Amino acid sequence: MYRARDIFLFKHLSDQQLEKIQQISFIKELKRGEILFWEGERPDYLYILLDGTIRVFKTDNKGNEITLHYFYPINMIAEVANFENIPYPASAEAETDSIVLAIDYDKFKRELLSDPEISFNIIKSLSDKIRILNDFIVQNMMMDAVTRVAKFLYEHEDLFHQLKHNKIASLLNITPETFSRILKKFKQQEIIEKNGKELVIHKDKLKNYI
Repeated sequence: MYRARDIFLFKHLSDQQLEKIQQISFIKELKRGEILFWEGERPDYLYILLDGTIRVFKTDNKGNEITLHYFYPINMIAEVANFENIPYPASAEAETDSIVLAIDYDKFKRELLSDPEISFNIIKSLSDKIRILNDFIVQNMMMDAVTRVAKFLYEHEDLFHQLKHNKIASLLNITPETFSRILKKFKQQEIIEKNGKELVIHKDKLKNYI
């Protein structure tokens, strides 16, 4: 059972306000591979990821999926669509079994969004989304494949150990074969070394590529 007070948006709210959150929301459990929402759908709910991993992606004209970002708890998912009252600009899929809090957005906006601390935390979340978008644009327009992989390993070593290589390649918008070749190159240069069953990343050596 989730506690609304454990969510960063609501930790300062009164008991009465927390009860209101409970009344206008419900828990949505997703199995791995299940879609939370499709690109183009109307955003009726404000989604907050409580557990698991959510992948946000777009589909190009050829039907290829382009991964934009992975989200981890506790995080709002695609809240820009709610606040701008626009269809979802991308789709969201459960990368692992996940638990999401779904809040009736119209009621939330009418009854709780006027709270200044909630508004401030939402602004911070939106700023994070702008940073993510900017990183995605810079990565795909200004960085070559080697630099993309180096930057990913430097900033997201945890994801490197958690995600399959084809997922990381999709996130970096390169082919799995290219990703494998770059990893092989980094291993030959002893940037990545095997220690027992685990791979160790020497981040100091990665700085030469970033």
